Amino acid sequence: MRILHIIATLNPEAGGPTESVRVLLSYGPIGYTGEVVTLDPPDAPYLRDVGFPVHALGPTGLNYGYTPKLLPWLKANRDRFDGVVVNGLWQYCGLAAWWSLRGRVPYVVFTHGMLDPYFRHAFPLKHLKKWLYWVPFEYRVLRDAYRVLFTSKAEKELAEQSFSLHRWTPYVVPYGASGPTGDPEQLREAFYALCPQTCGRRFLLFLGRIHRKKGCDLLIQAFLRLAPTDPELFLVMAGPDQQKWVAELKQLVASAGLQDRVIWPGMVRGDAKWGAFFACEAFILPSHQENFGIAVAEALACGRPVLLSDKVNIAADIAEDNAGLMELDTLAGTCRLLERWIAMSPDERAAMSAQATRTYVTRYDMQENAKTIIQLLATVKHQGSAEV
Repeated sequence: MRILHIIATLNPEAGGPTESVRVLLSYGPIGYTGEVVTLDPPDAPYLRDVGFPVHALGPTGLNYGYTPKLLPWLKANRDRFDGVVVNGLWQYCGLAAWWSLRGRVPYVVFTHGMLDPYFRHAFPLKHLKKWLYWVPFEYRVLRDAYRVLFTSKAEKELAEQSFSLHRWTPYVVPYGASGPTGDPEQLREAFYALCPQTCGRRFLLFLGRIHRKKGCDLLIQAFLRLAPTDPELFLVMAGPDQQKWVAELKQLVASAGLQDRVIWPGMVRGDAKWGAFFACEAFILPSHQENFGIAVAEALACGRPVLLSDKVNIAADIAEDNAGLMELDTLAGTCRLLERWIAMSPDERAAMSAQATRTYVTRYDMQENAKTIIQLLATVKHQGSAEV
């Protein structure tokens, strides 16, 4: 199967969707041959040595991602592909795919959590503007897709609450992440080289965008409250400062006199990223909205328990497996996560770590996602494009 992925950017700082595309296109041995068309500038440094063909048609000067190059490119190249995956919503990528592919090449849309009703409540004015785009354009992109892909039953059901006008054919796909490669001790050393103040320390790890949606402020406030109960425990806040928020959060830490126990290494990638997972006691994510959370699966792949809010859509499954803990996405809930972790015995933590690895293998190995997409598009190919 030759599959095209359409995505606005492959910049790792953009978060989970970019990582999922990179991982999916690493599975050539199972029959998944793919290419990517993106709106990135062709000379973007993060496009070097990606390991698969990338057609970069940017840069674009608008958040909407419009470029006059995309539609002609899709029309000229669509017949080379057995199917197309549109990654994300609310940008020109989806509209161009709809205009060029419907009735000709089957396409599926991966929503990546962008239909969660959280955004309707958190940003009501932006949601009103989205209605104006939804009715004539985005709704039609989803309606005419062969399948609209969700990573969990919870995400699928939540998506139906965002807009009263909705009709599409949903499909829940297994999702996850690729596991680490290399010796864990060497990976730890790569992280310690980047962040030497963590060497020999016990710490909890947040790894992701420093973003209000992720509940970073809740985590900082909860850690400041609970820090005196475990004086040897540190917190690492790793990730890009997308909202220019870190200075404010650092000031909050400094006002409590705990700046030596909260560490900010910035974005962590490659071996250092895997080393951060192996070096930490547990991964923590008190997010207000998370359709999946690739970093959650990556932590489990490294045998690390995960401490999650109930708004991470896979949190209930992980808590049921006893591979992590789940509480409300509130300050009280985040404090409770820390309290429960600190109160656990070494044996209880070891048992949870062992289960974390088993949960990754059985639930969140990304190769199963790649196989599912191949099977979906192979099915529609045999049925003929008339079904699309």
